[in-house]
This record gives sequence, structure tokens and C-alpha cells, in this order.
Amino acid sequence: MAFELSLFGGALVEKQAVNEVMKCNDLTVKFGLVLTETQALALVETRSFALKENGRIEFGGGVIDKIINKFCDSPYLSMHNYEETLHELLETFYYYKNETLDLMSDDDLIKYMKNAFDGICQGSLELLSGRELYKLARNLRYGYTPDYSDDAIELDEDEEDEDGEY
Repeated sequence: MAFELSLFGGALVEKQAVNEVMKCNDLTVKFGLVLTETQALALVETRSFALKENGRIEFGGGVIDKIINKFCDSPYLSMHNYEETLHELLETFYYYKNETLDLMSDDDLIKYMKNAFDGICQGSLELLSGRELYKLARNLRYGYTPDYSDDAIELDEDEEDEDGEY
């Protein structure tokens, strides 16, 4: 009996999450981006998978709609890569939520991801995950500011000393 109730409750939560994703179409249609109900369901399933893979739980609708609303105006998104990019962003978000030790709020992490994606990464999910978010997580774990860069230290080592020698 409890198992049946659990399934029923899970279906309601899933349906609510799909509805929240579908409501995002009201905003994203302005940017030529629209998800079908099937695509919305697939995103909800990706969220569930990513939560499980990263040992996380989440109450409420989660971050799917936050990611959609933040990224929908990206010049690097179009209908041909929209759904796939959202799947990648969801998986990346939950992975780096763990890697940053939850030291950033969901909104701050999503904002950082968006700025890097549209900025230095120029729409590359590989650069976002493999370089920028990696550096962010490292900085936070070691107590540095999120935008700290050790490039300045490496440059100092390459400078000449007072005698003009390296």
C-alpha cells in the first residue's frame, strides 16, 4: 500500500514539475525556444537522474525553470540545441553543486554558469564544465574568492629579476 502511495505521490510531483517547465515557454517563445511536453518530461527525468547520481535530494520544483529562465536569452541557444543543452546544464549544475560544497546558492551558481557560458566559454559546455566551473569549485574549496586566478602568480614567476635575469 505504501509503495502505491509513493508511486502516486511521485507521479503528482513529476506532473507538477513538467507543468512548471511548460510554463517557461511563455517567456522562452520570445527567443524562439519552446519545449514540448515530452521534452519537459525528459528534462524532469534528467533532473531525477542527476540528483540520484550526485546523492542529492530536492524539494519542490527544483532548478529546471531557473536554468531555463536564465539561459533562454543566450545567443548560443537555438531550437536545434536547446533541449540537449538544458540536459547538459542540469547535469552540470548538480555535479558542481556538490563540488562547490554548497557554498553558493542555486541562483548564484546558475548566474555564474550563465555568465561563463555566454562570456569566456562562448557557448561551449565543455569549457564551462571542464575549465570554468572546475576553477570555481577549486577556489571555493580552498577558501579563495570564486573569481580568484593563480595566473598572476605564474606570471610573477616568469618575470625577470632585478639583474635582468630570469
